[in-house]
Amino acid sequence: MPTEPTRNIYLHDVPLHEAIADWHAALGAAGLLAPLGKETIPLTDALGRVTAQPVWARISSPHYHAAAMDGYALRSEETRGATETSPLLLRLGEQALAVDTGDPLPLGMNAVVMIEQTQLVSRDGAEYIEILASSAPWTYVRPMGEDIVASELVLAANHCLRPQDLGALAASGHTAVTVYRRPRVAILPTGTELVTIGSELKPGAIIEYNSLMLGSQAEEAGCIVTRLPIVRDNYAAIRDAVTAALETHDLVAINAGSSAGSEDYTSAIVQELGELRVHGIAIRPGHPVVLGVARGKALVGIPGYPVSAALTFDLLVKPLLYLWQGLEAPEKPTVQATLTRKVLSPLGEDHFLRVTLGKVGGRLLATPLAGGAGVLMSLVKADGVALIPRFSEGHDAGEKVKVELMRPLASIDSTIVAIGSHDLTLDLLADRLRQAQPRRSLSSAHVGSLGGLLALQRGEAHLAGSHLLDEASGAYNLDSIRRLLTPHGVRVVLLGFVNRQQGLMLPKGNPKAIASLEDLLREDVAFVNRQRGAGTRVLLDYALKQQGLDPRRINGYDRQEFTHLAVAAAVKSGAADVGLGILAAARALELDFVPLFDERYDLVIPVEQYESELLAPLLGLIRGRDGAFVRAVQALGGYDTDQMGEVLAEL
Repeated sequence: MPTEPTRNIYLHDVPLHEAIADWHAALGAAGLLAPLGKETIPLTDALGRVTAQPVWARISSPHYHAAAMDGYALRSEETRGATETSPLLLRLGEQALAVDTGDPLPLGMNAVVMIEQTQLVSRDGAEYIEILASSAPWTYVRPMGEDIVASELVLAANHCLRPQDLGALAASGHTAVTVYRRPRVAILPTGTELVTIGSELKPGAIIEYNSLMLGSQAEEAGCIVTRLPIVRDNYAAIRDAVTAALETHDLVAINAGSSAGSEDYTSAIVQELGELRVHGIAIRPGHPVVLGVARGKALVGIPGYPVSAALTFDLLVKPLLYLWQGLEAPEKPTVQATLTRKVLSPLGEDHFLRVTLGKVGGRLLATPLAGGAGVLMSLVKADGVALIPRFSEGHDAGEKVKVELMRPLASIDSTIVAIGSHDLTLDLLADRLRQAQPRRSLSSAHVGSLGGLLALQRGEAHLAGSHLLDEASGAYNLDSIRRLLTPHGVRVVLLGFVNRQQGLMLPKGNPKAIASLEDLLREDVAFVNRQRGAGTRVLLDYALKQQGLDPRRINGYDRQEFTHLAVAAAVKSGAADVGLGILAAARALELDFVPLFDERYDLVIPVEQYESELLAPLLGLIRGRDGAFVRAVQALGGYDTDQMGEVLAEL
């Protein structure tokens, strides 16, 4: 047992299918590749559970001959010869007895005539019913056992219980059912840097939310979950927590500590307590996975980065959790989609690429999401995951890829794809659209104004946000549209959206007294820039040129971020002293702001999309200057909405 931190090297980085086969061999040897056991539970708690044995009917349903209609019970042979022209009279109380639906059929009676087909007649002080047609035996009668006959098979073993199944079990005389028991899963978060949700945050502290996410995935699979307290990076403490959890759980997932750092103890703990079968799988994200068996239980080490954690748990653990309950893991639907940009993948690893999807011009397009294993929002925003197989080296733009869907295809068909410049108002617009039209959604990809116009050129977006300034004319967007779209036959509507303030975002109190673009050239100032093609980058270059300032003298000019909020975050964290961005982003992160420019941020929309049914609700909000949306925009600060919804040009 290690007493001092030692570096932990992967046993091997094995292909995914080999890793699963190797782990399953160990699970099989431990009897862990079959349902775990049985329990008998009330029918009220049994929805979605799986029968562990066949269920036979204890009683018939119905368990007596029952009237199937409101009317009169009678003997069918006494109705022979009845016609409309020659009706028969049957005396109430002797030849005909009144019954309601569900009543037992009186002894000696074998048919029911509907009340609507009779007429009451009084003669000689007695009551009769007049019938106009004969009734065959068992007409409008539910005979005993019509639905279920006592002793017949109601449900076979290994049947996942549905609402109608529960009804059948109750009807056949059961109050409880024997099912496979639910797996007990423990999630153990480890790491000295972790703090609980809601704790005060200090530099270096990380909110521990993986156990919430992983536990929810296990609960989604029907398991009973224990989220254990955080354990600091101490070998003995982690080992003891795992040992205790193994006593009362079927699977223990250690979160973090599965990599190769000096304080990554998971693989050594698995080796000490049981059998380590896999340490390192050739997948990305998620390759530092640990799989083993200890004390007759499954033991896994899940990577600490949240995307790696979620994907590996879904890929490796959830199928086992379903199997333990006699279930097959639900198959996720897949579609073929066209990549909008080239994707490079690690040569020896299966790459699980998160993508957004949208249907533009009849084509289903997959846009890769930026972000590594630590960017959880890449999973939140993803519509699906595309597998780029190992040794494929990736795919070119325009190639088809198979995408496993993370939300229904119908909702993707109703998604408006916006690609272009980042602005906080697009998130507000997306929220307002969803409130007004729950079946519609707006998906934004932030690639800069230039990238947005190029996406329109390739037919990959419904609209683009743009604020490209032409240095020669001083006009926004028009020259870029004429240069990039018009020659390619793309006709567009330039729709006014917002005017906004751009300026210098600075730490609170502006400790370095930065007040102008000229201050960016100071040796003690660290700058963070936007990416090439971003309208903010174009604006900066234009202003530097106008003032005769050399961008090569700016410390950090080549450091690039892709959104205003990312620039603001760099300043807030102290990674930069200043960045150029919008007032709303500065306010969002409580930064100081020096206004420098007023600019137009427009929406560029191809004519066929502008006139489409898909965009109609969105354009209705914009052109109608939806009150809730406009108020939310103005509350951000630094925005003017006077031109919102105005057609500025048709090109």
